[in-house]
Amino acid sequence: MNTKKLLDTAISLPVEERTLLIDSLLQSLNQPDTDIDRQWAVAAQQRLIELRSGVIKPIPGDAVFEKVWSRFNK
Repeated sequence: MNTKKLLDTAISLPVEERTLLIDSLLQSLNQPDTDIDRQWAVAAQQRLIELRSGVIKPIPGDAVFEKVWSRFNK
């Protein structure tokens, strides 16, 4: 089957099936790295512990975006 025929067939699928196909194709391009995922999970858990214990204080989202935009507006 050539690419055009494959694409035509994919386009004719119902929306739900096209969505699953697209998701599968994108996942095949961006394979998850379980080691990196594990490291992110550990970092996120540590940050949550720090927030709950009061070791660090949360910064409101508005303040974060204001700081970011001020850097771009210089």
